Amino acid sequence: MDTFKERQQAFEAKFAHDAEMQFRAVARRNKRLGLWAAGLLGRSGQEAEDYAMEVIRADFEEVGHEDVFRKVAHDLGELADEATIRAKMAELLADAKAEIIAQD
Repeated sequence: MDTFKERQQAFEAKFAHDAEMQFRAVARRNKRLGLWAAGLLGRSGQEAEDYAMEVIRADFEEVGHEDVFRKVAHDLGELADEATIRAKMAELLADAKAEIIAQD
């Protein structure tokens, strides 16, 4: 019985760890996406950092990534099309995950 309990606890710990890593990766992706978009909008310095925080906050509007996409797409308008934004989101998420894994 102890073995089952230990396996259950290990599974729960791994699940919690994986969820935390995913949250950190998405937050990192959102910040970098915001900085990328800010650059396209001609913002730099503190103004770019503030915009990146707006993008991070946009992720808390609903479950999933569509809220972030809609915010950036709306703000960028004709500066970037849907495919470009979605490709950048995927690229930045992969980069963020790789960095987090490398840090652990």
